[in-house]
Amino acid sequence: MVLFDNMGSVTLYTVLVVTALLTYGVAGNPFAVGLDFLKNMITSPKYFIHFVALLAILFLNKSEMHIERNMDYSANFTHWFKSIEGSFVANLQHAFENTALTTGLVFLYVVVLQSLIVASILMYSYRSKSKEMFYATCYAIMLNYFIAIPFFLFFPINEVWSYDSNVKFLMLEAFPKFETEYRPLSGLNNCFPSLHTSISTTLAILAVKSGNKKWAVLVCTCALLTIFSIFYLGIHWLIDMFGGLMLATFASVVGLKLAKMNVLRLPEQLPSRLFAREEVK
Repeated sequence: MVLFDNMGSVTLYTVLVVTALLTYGVAGNPFAVGLDFLKNMITSPKYFIHFVALLAILFLNKSEMHIERNMDYSANFTHWFKSIEGSFVANLQHAFENTALTTGLVFLYVVVLQSLIVASILMYSYRSKSKEMFYATCYAIMLNYFIAIPFFLFFPINEVWSYDSNVKFLMLEAFPKFETEYRPLSGLNNCFPSLHTSISTTLAILAVKSGNKKWAVLVCTCALLTIFSIFYLGIHWLIDMFGGLMLATFASVVGLKLAKMNVLRLPEQLPSRLFAREEVK
């Protein structure tokens, strides 16, 4: 079943899923969460700088492939992983393959994870004075990318389907134009560590720490399904997953500590007098 024709459909699904996640997470109006985010961006220098820094590291990750193409570096270490793992991914894929599962896991891989990132960022600052979980999420996601990018550049590992002829790239069944539409965002040899594993696990750890039990159950479930999807779809090696789990543990622990330390000693809110002029009028 074809889910996505292009990145426009991915964007539309993402907006819908983020809206649904926010409705579930805050048990209220998702648009109020969005308005609160805009207010925080305007009134809180600290909030604004953290969000811009997060966008900057995401842009750096997007630029990684351009940097890689201009590097005089041709090493590849995929044969090591294949020699260690054998046919793990092929056996798992052949055991579970069916059309309905493929469709669901492609949707999870392409849409749900990025939707969880956006929803987490918006939700953790909603009606919160300290915004500690928001800052922890920003730090943790930045650490995930900041640590992973050097591995992508200097320790290239090809996706399983491109190296093992017994593994199919099931992504194409639901997203036929993946190679032309989505591939520019995701390098073929950017496998270790698995960012889908590390980001989903990071979000799960932070969700548990947030104290929102129903949100934690949802995010942890999505993390487990995401980890299964990276093998089922024929993308990642088992070692990629272990690297992702280690990265997620480190990033989430450090992210929480940095948020508690208040490393950027900036005002949480601008002085209220700056916004009082219109009230006086």
